[in-house]
Amino acid sequence: MTRATLHIAATWDGEPIPEAERATVALEWRPDGLHIAIDAPRHDDPPPPMQPGPTPGLWNFEVVEVFVLGPDERYIEIEIGPLGHHLVLRLEGRRRPVAEGLPLAVSVSHTETRWQADARLDPAVLPPRPWSINAFAIHGAGADRRYLAAHPAPGPQPDFHRLDAFAHWLD
Repeated sequence: MTRATLHIAATWDGEPIPEAERATVALEWRPDGLHIAIDAPRHDDPPPPMQPGPTPGLWNFEVVEVFVLGPDERYIEIEIGPLGHHLVLRLEGRRRPVAEGLPLAVSVSHTETRWQADARLDPAVLPPRPWSINAFAIHGAGADRRYLAAHPAPGPQPDFHRLDAFAHWLD
């Protein structure tokens, strides 16, 4: 087993955020796949207009996103919402999805102020190693929309596909 913990503790461009807004993403690589544990504040944003499960366009709602990058810009984007909505995309090249709605086993629980998710991604879905990782959280609407990062990706606007901002994790 190999583990990593990502602390979403800054805005997308690197400004520290209040403790109450921070989220944690724990990753654990096991032979049966990538296990993901999320602990995040609950912001009570309106949920997607569909039942929990695979949800196209989930990035438009309250969500935590985990990216696992392999060689040659091949990567997986895993999105999980506080009510069990999720989306897994495979990308080959920056912002070039080649598969969407890949399977993810996920369970979610919540209190009034926080939510937790446990998920497992099949190893066949993951890119080859070595891996770099990053995690992000999005919540709010309009001018109050917040884009938060474990490893900030500064630039003129939020861009979670800044692959050079990812941290090396697993060979």
